[in-house]
Amino acid sequence: MRIISIANQKGGCGKTTSAINLSACLAHNGRKILLIDMDPQGHSAMGLNINTGELEKTVCDTLCYSNGARTLLNDVTIEINGYLDMAPSNISLSTLEQHLSMVQGRETKLKQAIEGLPQVYDYIIIDCPPSLGLLTFNSLMASTEVVVPIEMSLFSLHGISRLMKIIDLVR
Repeated sequence: MRIISIANQKGGCGKTTSAINLSACLAHNGRKILLIDMDPQGHSAMGLNINTGELEKTVCDTLCYSNGARTLLNDVTIEINGYLDMAPSNISLSTLEQHLSMVQGRETKLKQAIEGLPQVYDYIIIDCPPSLGLLTFNSLMASTEVVVPIEMSLFSLHGISRLMKIIDLVR
């Protein structure tokens, strides 16, 4: 199984568009895909016509649980078609850093959630937020590969060096 994060701390460079289109293309070619939306904006889910405001459980519930009640990643997954599944997020994911600030192993919560999946996927595509915080770090820790979409501007190119340092740290 290949786990690919689509990451760049720069917003507007095509992370979500790349994640949705790569997932759809691979699914169209008969591969079993899970698209994980790790961006609190929930645009990957919105792009697949999922109303994020009406979700009972999201990726946030799998990464941050309390009172001993644990939600599995499989419990929040929505089937889009026979080959493409989606683990959506919404604004609640923006509170994850606060909830996990003192939790040991907080940087591997997504990796643990993926390891607990009963479903076998050919690819897991992770749409990262436009930041280098805990959500992106979790995504990189869970990944076997990283795709970095780049908008050809000075600001986008300048930020790549910071992302490369984080990727080296994770490696």
